[in-house]
Amino acid sequence: MSRYDRHKALLEEHLARLVKESVPRSLYEPLKYVLAGGGKRIRPVLLMLSCEAVGGTARSALRAGAAIEILHNFTLVHDDIMDNASSRRGRKTVHTKWDTNVAILVGDELLALAYRAVLQTKSPNIQRIAKTFTDGVVEVCEGQAYDKEFETRSAVTVNDYLLMIEKKTAKMVSVAAEIGALIGNAAPEGIRALRQYGHHVGLAFQIQDDLLDIMANEEELGKKIGGDLVEGKKTFLLLEALRTARGSDRKLLRELVANKGCSPDRIPEYRRIYIETGAAASARRRIEREINRSKQELHRLPSTGAQAVLEWFADMLLHRTY
Repeated sequence: MSRYDRHKALLEEHLARLVKESVPRSLYEPLKYVLAGGGKRIRPVLLMLSCEAVGGTARSALRAGAAIEILHNFTLVHDDIMDNASSRRGRKTVHTKWDTNVAILVGDELLALAYRAVLQTKSPNIQRIAKTFTDGVVEVCEGQAYDKEFETRSAVTVNDYLLMIEKKTAKMVSVAAEIGALIGNAAPEGIRALRQYGHHVGLAFQIQDDLLDIMANEEELGKKIGGDLVEGKKTFLLLEALRTARGSDRKLLRELVANKGCSPDRIPEYRRIYIETGAAASARRRIEREINRSKQELHRLPSTGAQAVLEWFADMLLHRTY
């Protein structure tokens, strides 16, 4: 078992026994359902690896890792309500399986549990850890607000989009890496390097998601491609294509924005536009640039097993197909 898998298994075990309460059932049953939902657990594992990369231990960072994962799940429960999503990771969303009121309350409780977990971290830097965590919550909310604004705003630029994903996606990856460094008592340059590593990895991860949604093999992706187009999401690819497209292609893209999406049978047409305008190639270049920057930051740290796993993770993101 790899170090990444060992840390993930340790986290799963911790999450499974974290919530001991069972009543009221209307709260704790859906809450445990959320925490048992699986997923990649990227943020907590990166937090534990970041702690190890500066000389700390994974176990000392476990509670904070659980906190960042619980916080991530809080955002998903509330996002699913806002997006009216019926499923996530192949399971019914909380507001679908129960109802919206239950989902709001479960989200609130998850946020409280996340704070309880992070504040149990034993570290002389606990005040700074709590501040970093809280700043992350604030920025994620700002990112979600931008995301919702973009649904009704006709003029959104690539830079607008990058600001949104910096807050909504990259910030929590950056926070995870920074908190890991703080628990490991890193020197200021180590904290900064890991914070920046997380920032660049988070940006790459989201743009790669956008790219895979339209360019991936459906079997590998595990779902139908083109979901972002059908929903009319203003992704990196759509905004980059709008910036460079001309003539009939530009007209088709503007139609997509005006109609807030397209029918599934139009997906190949938009895929062609993304390729021919260079939007897909531009996304690949941006992902590669962010990954290379993340690895440059890692080279400021001592060469250790954990640092090597963080570098492997960055490379894995660059080449992932689902």
